[in-house]
Order: sequence, then structure tokens, then C-alpha cells
Amino acid sequence: MDTTTLRVLPCGDTALLVEAAGLDDVLALHAALDADRPAGVVDLVPAARTLLLRFDPGRTDAAAVERAVREAKPVAVARSDGELLEIPVVYDGPDLADVAHHTGLSERDVIAEHTGHDWTVAFGGFAPGFGYLTGGSPRLEVPRRAESRTRVPTGSVALAGTFSGVYPRSSPGGWQLIGHTDLVTWDVDRDPPALLRPGVRVRFVAVEPGQPADLRTARTAGGDA
Repeated sequence: MDTTTLRVLPCGDTALLVEAAGLDDVLALHAALDADRPAGVVDLVPAARTLLLRFDPGRTDAAAVERAVREAKPVAVARSDGELLEIPVVYDGPDLADVAHHTGLSERDVIAEHTGHDWTVAFGGFAPGFGYLTGGSPRLEVPRRAESRTRVPTGSVALAGTFSGVYPRSSPGGWQLIGHTDLVTWDVDRDPPALLRPGVRVRFVAVEPGQPADLRTARTAGGDA
């Protein structure tokens, strides 16, 4: 990535927004700046095509932060290096049949594709604790629903475009719902509150509704499990 061509925009007096060509460039720049954080930068917030840098104006200024961005040395991020989180899913979503129709797969094959690849949390957004997961099967690319729901239940596992996600709380939403998990992905009394943080790898595991609770508890591992 040529950092000299990045578009850098002011966001008020205490932040800069960097526009990149795509998600891979955002993740590479985020990794470089997070590993060697510029003085005074207090937060890095990646999104699909942008990276927001919040800074303390008492310690630095916009010009110095932009200079640090231009001088960064981004490298491609190996998405297989992050913490692994296994999420148990009951694949009973109301849109599972529609996803099968969109993709030309059977419902069984949709489940196999969703569980057969490790996903990575690329960035958060939409709601506290909601992570946009990438890197799954390209066969599962589907459009959002033509009409959004006014209420999506907590724990719904969904697809939209090339992303997968888990709704941390009941909310409106337009993604295709293929299942649900009992895992609490957002808890303000937990440190950190969000399980689905940028860089965390996710492996979905199909479980049956009557499966014992101890087999339906997510687990983490430092590497492949």
C-alpha cells in the first residue's frame, strides 16, 4: 500500500479519518499503527474502508498524526494469527431457506459452508459488540433482506454481502438470519465487554437445540482447536 495516496480527512478537532482502497488496506494500516502507536493517538477504529484515529490534542496535533500515517509501513495481515473463538449455533434461522435459494445450495450445505471456514472480526459497528466477520466461504455471499425486520432477536447469527455477524442485542436489522447462539457476545460487566473484537477469529459450530449446555458453551484457544 502506498500511504502517500491515502485520503486523510479531519473529524472535528481530535480525530482524523483515513480513507483506504478496501478492507485489506484498512487492516494492514491498523495493524501497523497499533503495533507502533503514534504519540498522542488514543484510539484506532477500523471500518470497511476507513480508519479513524482519535488523538489527545494536549499531546499531539492533526499534522503530526497525519505524518505518522504517511510514514507507516503497512503489511498484509495474516488473519490466521488471532485468538480463536468457537461459537455454538443452532441453525434454525427464518432466512435459512432463502439463503439456500440465493446461493443454489441446500440448507445442509449452507450450514457446512458456514461452519467449514474460520471467520475473522474485521471491525465493529452498527451496535456495541457487533463484529463484522470476513474470510468465510465466498459461496455464502447474499444480499440483505429486501425489507428489514423491526426486531431481530439477541444472538441471531446472520449473513449479508460477504459478512457474517451475531446480533449482540435485540434490534432492528436487515441481514439474513440463519441461526442463533446462546453465547452472550456483549456484556458491560465483562472485561472486555465484547467477545467479537477486531482480529479475533471465529469458528461456528453447529449444535442441536437439545444439546447439553456444557457442550453449547463457546471456548477460546490460542491457535487451531
